[in-house]
Amino acid sequence: MRSGLSISKLGIVAALSLSGVLWAQTPAQQTNKPTGAAKAESAPAPVHDITGVWMMRNPPGSQRGFTNYTFTKDPPELTPWAQAKYAEAKASNGGEFTLKTTNDPVLTKCDPPGVPRVYFHPYPFEFVHTPKYTLMLYEYDHMVRRIYTDGRPIPKDPDLLWMGTSVGHWDGDTTFVVDTVGFNDKTWLDRLGHPHSDQLHVIERFRRVNFDHLEMDISMEDPKALVKPWTTTFYYQLRPNWELGEISCSGDYLDFSNFEK
Repeated sequence: MRSGLSISKLGIVAALSLSGVLWAQTPAQQTNKPTGAAKAESAPAPVHDITGVWMMRNPPGSQRGFTNYTFTKDPPELTPWAQAKYAEAKASNGGEFTLKTTNDPVLTKCDPPGVPRVYFHPYPFEFVHTPKYTLMLYEYDHMVRRIYTDGRPIPKDPDLLWMGTSVGHWDGDTTFVVDTVGFNDKTWLDRLGHPHSDQLHVIERFRRVNFDHLEMDISMEDPKALVKPWTTTFYYQLRPNWELGEISCSGDYLDFSNFEK
């Protein structure tokens, strides 16, 4: 069983740099099931239920290395305002900037990653359903989202938060749709530094293909930053024997001297 481990943010930085390796593992490394047509062998998806721990798992043979750091192979079309903001970003994952010279707010200030950047951290997340809301628990830095399912509308004048305010509903038996608004503008959309404003609206469609596999369609709309919606699909696999660990923003995370040697 995958048990929880407490590690420092220095370890998190190292894990982020190795995320491509983690996500590129073979089915034999990631699951006890035999390799092959895993989707075809899985049981049907349950109705109105995405409970469980999920881990990113790109389809075998797919060329999706960009999912380590951004949403699509081609960059989004930015407004002039966003282009100017993007030019100020000093992302460390491309090698141009080191961990000492980056201005990535997650790495330099321990800022929450926000949504949807949180999906680039190579750690699992868990869904927990309740009668009034669904909890989304991320292993990374104890991030928690409460997705309201009591029929309330998206707020028209939301507080500006790191993870936004989310409402959800079911579309059919197996697709959970989440609308999120009310973001502050302190986070990046991805690890490359693509910016957003407080007008960002994120729509996530979690589609449970079968018992073991989940597909997440993401659409980002932001009239101040994006010329048109930025969309993508990420893929996840159920980890029924995993438990979320403890990843905290503490310790020697901001001391990069040993990591750089």
